[in-house]
Amino acid sequence: MIAFLKGRFAVKTPAYVVIDVNGVGYGVQISLTTYSAIAEKETGLLHTYLHITENVQVLFGFAEEAEKEMFLQLISVSGVGAATARMMLSGMKINEIANAIVAGNVNQLSLIKGIGKKTAERIIVELKDKLQKHTTSFVADGSSVTSSANTDAVDALMALGIAKNVAEQAVKKVIVSNPSLSLENIIKLALKNL
Repeated sequence: MIAFLKGRFAVKTPAYVVIDVNGVGYGVQISLTTYSAIAEKETGLLHTYLHITENVQVLFGFAEEAEKEMFLQLISVSGVGAATARMMLSGMKINEIANAIVAGNVNQLSLIKGIGKKTAERIIVELKDKLQKHTTSFVADGSSVTSSANTDAVDALMALGIAKNVAEQAVKKVIVSNPSLSLENIIKLALKNL
């Protein structure tokens, strides 16, 4: 198992990084929360989880151990896959997800693309008690946006599986009404408006 990778960020997008570890490039899927944490860094450490299915092996990376723990909790729920968990971590902060689950807030979880009412209810039923007992504080920070926010936001949404024209319309709508938002917040609002 690969517990973490430490090295230089050779490629960095809002949904994917390539981290150079002593000359070997590892392709790692990330959430917007992790992207915000590493956006200005040249080097760093990502806590990782290797997700293995019949057809593919995907490495997921997290800037904080708490985000990795939340990811593992989410994928333990029947019907919640790795892509859905990453979408959740991109659409809400870790503490917001934890609070929504503990409070039994189905509506808040249902705002995330790919999470219907039944899935939100299942997440709450299966994780509420675990998260109430959990000792780790689920905390995430935001970051500022670059001048190419529009393009980066569309690319991030496309990497999460959203069609280009739909992503462009959602991002445009958010930027027109909120031109000074950070990249992370543009993408989060676009996800909620899909």
